[in-house]
Amino acid sequence: MSRVVLWLQQHETRVFHFVNQRIQHFFLDQVFTKVTHLGGATASILISLCMAVFGHGALRVAGMQALVALTLSHIPVAIMKKKYPRLRPYLVLPHTKTYKNPLTDHSFPSGHTTAIFSVIYPFIYAYPAAGLVLIPLALIVGMSRMYLGLHYPSDVIVGCVIGTTVSLSTLAFWG
Repeated sequence: MSRVVLWLQQHETRVFHFVNQRIQHFFLDQVFTKVTHLGGATASILISLCMAVFGHGALRVAGMQALVALTLSHIPVAIMKKKYPRLRPYLVLPHTKTYKNPLTDHSFPSGHTTAIFSVIYPFIYAYPAAGLVLIPLALIVGMSRMYLGLHYPSDVIVGCVIGTTVSLSTLAFWG
């Protein structure tokens, strides 16, 4: 079992280093340092709340669904961050590139990735064509978390799975 874990860790570190160090570019610095905030609490709550309060029809319902999914998705995130206290990559891996004000709480899973994936699906359900923009945007937010040195690939993947699962479950139970 430990050989499998070691193999996974080595490959994950290799993917992390590729995203964090090999594809560095001024343009990507600008994009990723901005777009990453779409998965943060302020943006995800504010956008969902504005749609729920000021939207009409399907947009209002999608905003309410997004708020519910966002809230519910962060329960497993909070539990997992306490149960699996993984240090952020920039604290463990030498030569990791970080940017302004790196986070110091636990890395696993990515809360930003969870948030963006939990919020997008109600809007995609209401407006399917929006998926052409929202899914790539969510993937870019997830990638930005590695690019900025804050998360390992598995943190991002698990955040994506949690956010997507909770969001689709919210839609299914909504009726």
